[in-house]
Amino acid sequence: MQELVISILLTVVIIMASVVLIFIGSRKGGLTKKQRTMMIRILITAVILLSLQFISAEAFDTVDNYLFPSAGRWIRFACYLIDYFIIGYDILRKAAKGIKNRQVFDESFLMAVATIGAMALAVYENGEYLEAIAVMLFYQIGEWFQGYAVGKSRRNISNLMDIRPDYANVERNGKLEKADPDEVEIGSVIVVQPGEKVPIDGIIVEGSSSLNTSALTGESLPREAKAGDEVISGCISMTSVLKIQTTKAFDESTVSKILDLVENASSRKSKSEDFISKFAKIYTPAVCYCALALAFLPPIVRMLFMGLSADWGVWIYRALTFLVISCPCALVISIPLSFFAGIGGASKEGVLVKGSNYLEILSQTKYVVFDKTGTMTKGVFEVNGIHHSTMEDEKLIEYAALAESASSHPISKSLQRAYGKEINRSRVSDIQEISGNGVTAKVDGKEVAAGNDKLMKHLNIPYQDCHSTGTIIHMAIDGKYAGHIVISDIIKPHAKEAIAELKKAGVERSVMLTGDAKKVADQVAANLGIDEVHSGLLPADKVDKVEELLQMKPGKAKLAFVGDGINDAPVLSRADIGIAMGAMGSDAAIEAADIVLMDDDPVKIAKAIKISRKCLRIVYQNIVFALAVKFACLALGAVGIANMYLAIFADVGVMILAVLNAIRCLFVKKL
Repeated sequence: MQELVISILLTVVIIMASVVLIFIGSRKGGLTKKQRTMMIRILITAVILLSLQFISAEAFDTVDNYLFPSAGRWIRFACYLIDYFIIGYDILRKAAKGIKNRQVFDESFLMAVATIGAMALAVYENGEYLEAIAVMLFYQIGEWFQGYAVGKSRRNISNLMDIRPDYANVERNGKLEKADPDEVEIGSVIVVQPGEKVPIDGIIVEGSSSLNTSALTGESLPREAKAGDEVISGCISMTSVLKIQTTKAFDESTVSKILDLVENASSRKSKSEDFISKFAKIYTPAVCYCALALAFLPPIVRMLFMGLSADWGVWIYRALTFLVISCPCALVISIPLSFFAGIGGASKEGVLVKGSNYLEILSQTKYVVFDKTGTMTKGVFEVNGIHHSTMEDEKLIEYAALAESASSHPISKSLQRAYGKEINRSRVSDIQEISGNGVTAKVDGKEVAAGNDKLMKHLNIPYQDCHSTGTIIHMAIDGKYAGHIVISDIIKPHAKEAIAELKKAGVERSVMLTGDAKKVADQVAANLGIDEVHSGLLPADKVDKVEELLQMKPGKAKLAFVGDGINDAPVLSRADIGIAMGAMGSDAAIEAADIVLMDDDPVKIAKAIKISRKCLRIVYQNIVFALAVKFACLALGAVGIANMYLAIFADVGVMILAVLNAIRCLFVKKL
């Protein structure tokens, strides 16, 4: 019956390996060279082992008649040994290296000792070699699954790695030269052809194109860019040639910072990973010594004190079984894999997590504190309304844009954008800027005044108050009031949804901290549904407020701060977990943050929390399941109930199940 089960399992392995090689291996990027080689080894081993199942030991004994006594026995052993080395040579090599480097107690050592011991017993007793090879085969299958899972999550992250540019086209003396991005100086003009990556951050000086930002942000829709727009490295120009003047050195550019975050993510371990690492360092030597005791103490006690036969073979077999069962693969592999897959799944959604420890903290987040400008709003002032106008709205905007044409103030820029046409400076003369009030100028020979209520009072022009929130630009033409323009920071499209999703995700309190005026802050908070707002704050005041909130929150609850500006860096560092806007956020904020949102979409915060909680659930499931099965099978192995085949399940079976469970961390689309 046992042999029938093994034969069925081997047949399943052969079919599975063939399917993987044909269907997955033939796809571009389906299998790595290492994965394909391992699957071929698994296939060959399974075929040979299944073939040997149908040849009895007695059939090999017939060879003795033609060669020499016991020739058949040794030929049979050689066939199984070749099969053993095909599937296990790398494990034996790792074990030998571990012994050489005085790092003996690891999974490879346990598997090597257990399988070599089982082969030795089979040679001694002229028994079955099947167990030893089957143990190694199924262990390697488990390792393959683990490698494939890591590879799959790594591919999500490697999409980010693909943003690393190989070269930059630099324009020198009217010719294009390929240069190392590291060697391109700030202020150089680089040329990006259709289909090429933008190698360095800069400003478009010529051309317009659709930019593919999916590798950076996870956003599938392209973004239109034209002359004067800022572009970040890692985007791909899809339609046209762009000339870009670099504003940063390559090592300071967005792509370099992202790659640095990704490369260092695995170095920051969670508490769960640290526990497993420490557990394995104590557990593995302990079970090795227990197995040694199990092999020698009972036979000695039986001989010296009980007057019975030692039964060395029985107790050594139990000890070897005990070793196979004790291998902590499921824990050591699946827990880091779960976090790695979680980080990979998050990166696929445009959320960069700098380490698994931050993923663990994020799962406990109950308080989320927001900056306003650039975080919940676009940080770009736009014309939001025109009231009490005595002429066409477009004409009033035209007068305002021309009058403000000499100013680089954000308000002036917003008026010029609203006008949407090229400014003809010849139409404007006698521009006077009155500090804190506004400007006066002659436009087409008419006296134009554009500014706040102080300017109207200064010019003795009656004006209409505005009840809208924002910056009010009052307009007067030839000494008569012509209406006012409302300019305000625009709330991000998904900001309100972000707050609603956070509440659904179990966040108990949302807070907004801003240096803006109380009226503006209160209106934004009310529109978004934020629980608490504090306005008129300096950077130091924001830190103080976060300190207060940290003191108020329950012990295990964590506080996250979300910001984008250089003034947010101290608060990002002080919070339990800092979340920065990556697309338009400042370098200082990105450096100080623990998590970076690559598309500046605040709705991704709730998504990141859900990913972290799913990841932690899977981690705890794997820990409980692996330990429960492990200790139960160890007890059964010690008393002789469990054989090598149960040991295979306790080790490899649990590992495969735990790895498959860990892979679920990659699937975060529908969270």
